[in-house]
Amino acid sequence: MTEIAIIGAQWGDEGKGKIVDWTSKKQGMKYVVRFNGGNNAGHTVWVGNDEYKFHLLPSGILHPEIVNIIGNGVVIDPSVLVGELDSIESRGHKVNLRISESANLIMPYHRVLDGIEGGKIGTTRRGIGPCYEDKVARRGITVHDLMNDGVFREKLLKNMEMKNQILTKIYDQKPLSTDEIFDSYSALSERFRQYVCDVSLILYEAVCKDENILFEGAQGNMLDVDHGTRPYITSSNTTIGGIFTGTGIRPNLDTVLGVMKAYTTRVGEGPFPTELNDETGKKIQEIGKEVGTTTGRNRRCGWLDTVIGRYASRINGFDELAITKLDVLGFLPVIKVCTAYNYNNKEIKEISSGINLEECQPIYEEWPGWREDISNIRNYRDLPENTKRYLSRIEELTETPVSIISVGPEREQTILK
Repeated sequence: MTEIAIIGAQWGDEGKGKIVDWTSKKQGMKYVVRFNGGNNAGHTVWVGNDEYKFHLLPSGILHPEIVNIIGNGVVIDPSVLVGELDSIESRGHKVNLRISESANLIMPYHRVLDGIEGGKIGTTRRGIGPCYEDKVARRGITVHDLMNDGVFREKLLKNMEMKNQILTKIYDQKPLSTDEIFDSYSALSERFRQYVCDVSLILYEAVCKDENILFEGAQGNMLDVDHGTRPYITSSNTTIGGIFTGTGIRPNLDTVLGVMKAYTTRVGEGPFPTELNDETGKKIQEIGKEVGTTTGRNRRCGWLDTVIGRYASRINGFDELAITKLDVLGFLPVIKVCTAYNYNNKEIKEISSGINLEECQPIYEEWPGWREDISNIRNYRDLPENTKRYLSRIEELTETPVSIISVGPEREQTILK
């Protein structure tokens, strides 16, 4: 049996979709499991010239022999889920999917509230935070509730009484219609009812049978609700602990694989010590096509920050790293790497809760670039020597070996080191 966790090592958008798709096939996975987040995630997979964008469906969904699971730690917008199912089936793919009956539902009032409140910290405004808030407050509506009309209506009525009070009296918004929500969500539920089950039991039986499982994280370490750059974070545990709470089993992980770009990006507001507000940053953004899969917003770009990489490795216990978008840096004569911060006139190499990243100034090393296109290289030994030196330095600074190198968006543009 092999159990692998794939976790983002930066602020999300590291290319986890491709790595999950590639690894799940390469390693013969029987299950691919999403355990956190919602449709604020955007995982992109390229198959030849065909592009697939997933927000809720796990990134192993293009392999029909793999059972793809949406765990209880995920929050589900039924309209988005149905749209993804319709899209992938219309493109000729068979859906092999299971959905946890314990997953909470994103409701229309969550989206409205997020649209009002979430802009302050740059959320995707998809209703993710308000949904998790209701989940923790024990008033959330689950997939299981939606499967029973009587239970769904009763819980919906209780929630609507409160939410309409908030919308009308605090935010001067129009009230939402309970009947319209009930009817639309009941209709949507019929589209995915067949996939709903006790996911925890399925995974427990899979473990007992020694079947291969891959756990797919959404977002990245620095957006974790506990370990990220608060308040500019998401509302779920994007780190390895989310697997335990978001699936209902105790995984026996063989490998924890951190996914890290060869540079750093983030979407939305919040501190970003190595951000480049110059022509180099714009060029990386242009060549890397750094536009958010979910939001459509341009990603902020900067030099690789190995301080946050080392922090992510410590928090998650990375065994290996996958380095993505290495090909993007091929135009640079010199590449900078952040190895530490200057914080209050002191050099620091580790992140702790007492450090304000907005006040951290990056300390850089400079490495010679390779000045050539590496997107067609398939063997590590064929990479330019300067590329290998850059990768080796990443290993040293993050204290984690690199095992996978992505030199382009397509499946075959992948090097196993």
